Amino acid sequence: MTPDRAAPVRILVCDDHAVVRAGLLALLDSAPDIEVVGEAGTGEEALALAAKLTPDVVLMDLQLGEGIDGVETTRRLASSPGSRTHVLVLTTYDTDADITRAIEAGATGYLLKAERPDELFAAIHAAAEGRTALSAPVAGRVMANLRRPRPALTDRERDILAQLARGIGNRDIARALYISEATVKTHLRRVYDKLGVDTRAGAVAVAKERRLLP
Repeated sequence: MTPDRAAPVRILVCDDHAVVRAGLLALLDSAPDIEVVGEAGTGEEALALAAKLTPDVVLMDLQLGEGIDGVETTRRLASSPGSRTHVLVLTTYDTDADITRAIEAGATGYLLKAERPDELFAAIHAAAEGRTALSAPVAGRVMANLRRPRPALTDRERDILAQLARGIGNRDIARALYISEATVKTHLRRVYDKLGVDTRAGAVAVAKERRLLP
């Protein structure tokens, strides 16, 4: 008797573009050791289907249009009690902030949509086993960030960053630090430049990654 084949990896695809989902489903259906058990167009739908279908891997886009984004969906999936589902991000975005936010949210892997099919299949199997799977450009950025010296933030910039991490708006930051909103904006621009980001969420994510926050 020949040994039984290992069970296929059960996949849930989450992407807000129907055409992209259709292409992914057709591609994944061509792999005999991968089984697509569901598809979702929103983060909320992905959460509901994951709870019902318990896939091994959720293939997750980052930008999902309306509702919660891919990072928040990943965070909720990863923090779900008793869940064995792993999240493999599949996206076109490869900025430091996006990578950091996804990994901090609990993503097992981070793949770019430009990857070859065989690399996608390999990453899916790695993610199903809980192993890290990163596109080569993403891995390169992660290593570069680890080697990069910490940016020299001033005490005031650190104060601003700490307020950002609390989710406070510019007006309240100005009041808390007894400075003007214009001064807050000036410091924010400098913080963004030093951290290589262009959003508040990106600044907080990179700051946490590099342990710049208390």
